[in-house]
Amino acid sequence: MAKKSKIAANERRKQVVARYAERRADLKETIRTAATPEERDAAVRALSRLPRDASPVRVRNRDQVDGRPRGYVGKVGLSRINLRTMAHRGELPGITKSSW
Repeated sequence: MAKKSKIAANERRKQVVARYAERRADLKETIRTAATPEERDAAVRALSRLPRDASPVRVRNRDQVDGRPRGYVGKVGLSRINLRTMAHRGELPGITKSSW
């Protein structure tokens, strides 16, 4: 089980990313398609003034059950440990134990 504070901080980051997503996308597009170097520099400065947590890279993938940050399996949104236990119990539809 992850610390509640780490899970809460990650949720705050998700909210900040959502709040600034449109503004970041506009600035990134301006940087890509700027006609003059001055426009590009102004857009880069504006982008750097946004909060650090507004970048989607700062959001960590965490287990939906207990918040474990490592061993995350994106297909089901669980860590490898919870994936295994829930699959053995038959709680995940469409996921079966492999045998050959």
